[in-house]
Amino acid sequence: MSDVVTKAVEKLGQKIDSFDSTAKFVIEDEGAIMIDEAGVREGDEEADVTLTATRDVFEGILNGDVNPATAFMTGKLKIDGSMGVAMALGQKLS
Repeated sequence: MSDVVTKAVEKLGQKIDSFDSTAKFVIEDEGAIMIDEAGVREGDEEADVTLTATRDVFEGILNGDVNPATAFMTGKLKIDGSMGVAMALGQKLS
């Protein structure tokens, strides 16, 4: 697991203790993070929604510098799967 993924799991874990659906963040060239009812962990499994972004965009979303909706609208954040689950995850991150 890359240092980026390790730090992201820690930071996301502080914001999200559990999530009713399954979501996966794919950080390009770094790895993937799973979020589900068990919490946040490194992993690359099937999910209700997969969000893909570069390291810079992902870190910006985590620290509040990048608005996820704007990142999606400008093509910097790709969403594959349930938009409803993506929106629910966004609420947990804010």
